[in-house]
Amino acid sequence: MFNRRHILAAGLAAPALAMPGLALAQPRNPAWPRALNMGTAAPGGTYALYGPAWGQIAQEATGVNISYRASQGPNQNIILVQRREVELGMVTMGVALQAWNGQGAWTQGNQMRDIRALFPMYDTPFHGIALKRSGVAKLSDLNGKNVGLGPRGGTPGTYWPLILERLNIRPANIRFGSGSDMAGQVQDGLLDAFLFASGVPVPAFSELETQQDVNFLDFTAEEAATIARAFPEVAPGTLPVTTYRKAGRPLNIVGMFNFSIGHKSLPEDLAYEIVKSVLTQNARLKQAIAAGAETLAENAGKNTFLPFHPGAARFLREAGQTIPANLVMA
Repeated sequence: MFNRRHILAAGLAAPALAMPGLALAQPRNPAWPRALNMGTAAPGGTYALYGPAWGQIAQEATGVNISYRASQGPNQNIILVQRREVELGMVTMGVALQAWNGQGAWTQGNQMRDIRALFPMYDTPFHGIALKRSGVAKLSDLNGKNVGLGPRGGTPGTYWPLILERLNIRPANIRFGSGSDMAGQVQDGLLDAFLFASGVPVPAFSELETQQDVNFLDFTAEEAATIARAFPEVAPGTLPVTTYRKAGRPLNIVGMFNFSIGHKSLPEDLAYEIVKSVLTQNARLKQAIAAGAETLAENAGKNTFLPFHPGAARFLREAGQTIPANLVMA
């Protein structure tokens, strides 16, 4: 039986590491806040693990305690940071572009311009999984099927409906929920497939393939080209055959890069130290989560529109990156 509690425990174990120090907060700079909150995601997605991994590094470097708020993903993280209900978050750049311009139904036409880019995280590939016994072996098999897309307020919940529509694929039913819940419904036969977008390997996919014979669902070259033309914020790519144990082949995907964000009110020197701590300890981040391999200063250029926080821009320039003046905003 698919162990949903296993994934839940994995998603919550890392935040617990930060909790004992709450009463002993001692920021290196007395002008800094004693604590910050970070929006992450629901269990089963990469943010639930990645957020506490980099948050612990930043906390140790700054002395500022960082706590974690489970969310539906990038959309909600942006709303929370915009409202200053949390000071830190993680987003995919397609969703961030919608927020900046006030486009997409979820923004209700509101331009969310108090968010600032901090550092590049990793690429988010769109792909899916189905049990072999479902008979679903490719995306076009999803016509008339029951499909899960992750949290409604996350990147997959936002973009997969648009992707399926563009490819003229019409599932009979679409459901939303946490990654662990979607995978559990696949396991129980309530869903024919689970389509997601997250850092790889997707924890829920890895758990599911250990329990069942599965098919991984990716794009044909024609499908990937169609989506890239329709959505310039995504780009075709390939996942190595070693990403999953049972894939058996490289997977053709479309991907969208992720960035950490902060509220514009973060002190400049605090933002500088947060970004510096994460980007100079890549080996440690990779030990905590595989997606950290792409958390490198040289990926700062994946952001072409969202203003960097001045403190983040200062470190990235020190690290040899070209950050245009018009891409920095206090």
